[in-house]
Order: sequence, then C-alpha cells, then structure tokens
Amino acid sequence: MRQENKERYREQYRILGLRIAFYRRKKEWTQEQLADAVGCNTSFIGQLESNNNARIHAPSLYMLFRIAEVLEVPVSKLFEE
Repeated sequence: MRQENKERYREQYRILGLRIAFYRRKKEWTQEQLADAVGCNTSFIGQLESNNNARIHAPSLYMLFRIAEVLEVPVSKLFEE
C-alpha cells in the first residue's frame, strides 16, 4: 500500500498500536516477548505500537491475527471504539 493511501488512516493506525501495547502490557510482556511469540523482530513491534513518526507501519492481516492470538484477545478488541 502506498504511503499516501495509508496517510488518511494515520489516527486509526496510531490507536491500533496503542491497543496492541495495552494488551501486551496487560500480559506483563515486553515488546521483545511479543515479537518472539508472533515471529517478528522487536523493532517492528515498537514501530507498530508507536506509529507516530513520519512513516506509518501497517501490519498484515496475518500479523494482526497472530498478535491477537498470542495476546489471547479477539482480533476485534484491537479495533473496538
């Protein structure tokens, strides 16, 4: 997806990252532990959770499903208002 197309959803990506961070902390996990559990690197989790720099980080559906699975929350919880 092109960066300018992602830009229109910047706030939603930021909120998604905050929700991931919330559920990770609720499990008392570090970013490194979450990254290991889902099979990615720690910097990806950090970028995903912050999403407040110039570049927007959009996870794949697969990665969203994996994150929700290991955090033991329905994926819908990551999008609730």
